[in-house]
Amino acid sequence: MAAETTTIRIAPVSPKKAPGDFHAALALREVVFIEEQAVPPDLERDEFDQDAFHVLAWEGMHPVGTGRLVELSAPPEGCTGKWGRIGRMAVVSYSRGKGIGRMILEALEAEARTREMTGIKLHAQIHAMGFYEAMGYVRCGEEFEEAGIPHCEARKEL
Repeated sequence: MAAETTTIRIAPVSPKKAPGDFHAALALREVVFIEEQAVPPDLERDEFDQDAFHVLAWEGMHPVGTGRLVELSAPPEGCTGKWGRIGRMAVVSYSRGKGIGRMILEALEAEARTREMTGIKLHAQIHAMGFYEAMGYVRCGEEFEEAGIPHCEARKEL
């Protein structure tokens, strides 16, 4: 008997149009950031959540990952054009290593292109920087701490 394969799909979610799916994305972030990584709850959610473009990754019928895209009011220093910031990328521990993070990032980048953004910046946790570099992101600047976790800024022109 052949092993069953589960399909992974990425779908946009909206706080206004799909509040249940949006709350599933927030719950995933809580599991990964607050429970796993001990990020303070008051830092995990912010004023950008209501207007950001969010995606939710589904493995079969189960939400397993999320991420968001926020349009920046100004490009990063030294850059021109319209830029976005990708953040709050999270995949639950039991679904890691299946390419879900890559699929989430590609979906957010596709939306950035649809919105005619020139580039993307993000704050990468240091341990994940190899993933972002493999996806074409370039480290910019020195390492810094955010929510008690070492990060660095990374950028990608689209």
